[in-house]
Amino acid sequence: MSDESIGTIRIGISACLLGQQVRFDGGHKRDTYITELLANYFEWVPVCPEVEVGMGTPRESVRLVGSVEAPRMVTGRSLVDWTGRMTRYARDRVEVLKSLNLDGYILKRKSPSCGMERVKVYAESGMPAYDGVGLFARELLARLPNLPVEEEGRLNDPQLRENFIVRVFGHARWRNLRAQRFSAGRLVAFHARHKLVLMAHSQTHLRTLGKIVSNLKGKSAAEVLDAYETGFFDALRCPSTRARHANVLNHIAGYFKREASSLARQELAEVIDRYRRGLLPLIVPITLLRHHLLIFPQPYLQDQVYLQPHPQELLLLNHV
Repeated sequence: MSDESIGTIRIGISACLLGQQVRFDGGHKRDTYITELLANYFEWVPVCPEVEVGMGTPRESVRLVGSVEAPRMVTGRSLVDWTGRMTRYARDRVEVLKSLNLDGYILKRKSPSCGMERVKVYAESGMPAYDGVGLFARELLARLPNLPVEEEGRLNDPQLRENFIVRVFGHARWRNLRAQRFSAGRLVAFHARHKLVLMAHSQTHLRTLGKIVSNLKGKSAAEVLDAYETGFFDALRCPSTRARHANVLNHIAGYFKREASSLARQELAEVIDRYRRGLLPLIVPITLLRHHLLIFPQPYLQDQVYLQPHPQELLLLNHV
């Protein structure tokens, strides 16, 4: 269940979140969760589109104006239009980031360059709509559609935070697989390790991915890997729920129905039900199942990413 061989995990990030003084007013938006906890596990690749495109610091603030679908980026007072320069910069910068083998990206919310959603876009009347996307973020999301991307504000939500980290570590494992010479056996093994994770997010995607893995004849390696990658990350973007987790937990518990005593099976069932009803965090049934695995080893389960999708020290399962 460990991922010691996963290697360095690089995460792109809005530079202001690391404490770099790149904001329009010369300040920063340092995030302590990012800099004091996540920094222990990730290597940051800081980016500030507005500074890197040449706006300088401090600078006149910019905003998005026009249509939500194709906004322009202009300065607030002097109305200097940065749209073309930012668009060209974003295209080139994302291409460089692509070559760095990132496993995720954390964007600054509400930013006209980096905001992933709900960015203000001002109409000609001066009234803002709140459903825009920053110009740099738009390019990033379009060019790297399977890259796990999140905003720092949304990481305050325990479920969104845990989902993002699951996707990041899943991306790192997938990147390692793609870096190796293709073999059906490696893909089958990858799919087998992630079956329960996929089950917790989307059984529909799990079935689709199973068909891809079992129907490789006549397909090129690139075709198979691209199809699997898209389906895999589409699945992980589906939010897991207590009901879906409870289904997976009961599935795992079924492996111990012969060896475990009736009292132990009853305890497992009760703990899983209490989790399903919102009375316990996910770490409690997971820990109990891990304990059973120590007593009654099951090679298939011991290899499942689901039972340890990310480092325990992050305490993510303690809050979902």
